[in-house]
Amino acid sequence: MSWLVLLAFAAIAFAALWRWGRLPRFGLELTAAALCVAVAGYAWLGSPGIPAHPVESREAMGAVDPQLIATRKSMMGQFGTDAQWLDFADTLGKLGQSRAAVTAMRSGIRDDPRSADLWVGLGNALVAHADGLVTPAAEFAFQRAAHLSPEHPGPPFFFGLALAQNGRTAEAGEIWRALLARTPANAPWREDLLARLMSIGEMTTGAAKP
Repeated sequence: MSWLVLLAFAAIAFAALWRWGRLPRFGLELTAAALCVAVAGYAWLGSPGIPAHPVESREAMGAVDPQLIATRKSMMGQFGTDAQWLDFADTLGKLGQSRAAVTAMRSGIRDDPRSADLWVGLGNALVAHADGLVTPAAEFAFQRAAHLSPEHPGPPFFFGLALAQNGRTAEAGEIWRALLARTPANAPWREDLLARLMSIGEMTTGAAKP
């Protein structure tokens, strides 16, 4: 089918140039030769016999969990410069631009090196750029965030998430249970934290009560 489409387009292009292009005879001969070369090149380098298939979009490749973004905003806020940097990194992540997301977070940290939120964002970006692996650089970023703001729920929550995604569920469970113990009953992120604990088998339904 692709051969027929290609030949049809070539014929239509030549006919249009012949009818309305007002090319001299020599120009028409050159055009015909160029079209023949194009068809031959496709036959040599292309794959006309392979059926077409949809290509996965960059956004789908870097899809970000909306619930995770909502949890992050409930922990770190939705307004201010730090929130803008984090939203920018989320957008880059959705587009599959993980390296650019890391660069963006590092730029934010240069402006405010004592922001725990930005260090968490850097840790998340580094994990995403490493295809989910918790690299030493990512672990340092999470630990730096925790050092800057020991009571902040963001560092343990997202560090635990990265560990859980790497199969280190026992470590993630220990970190998350400690976070749960100091999380107020009305905290907007509490339900998400409980759900993630139960999903890795580190919390039972009965133990989830505050």
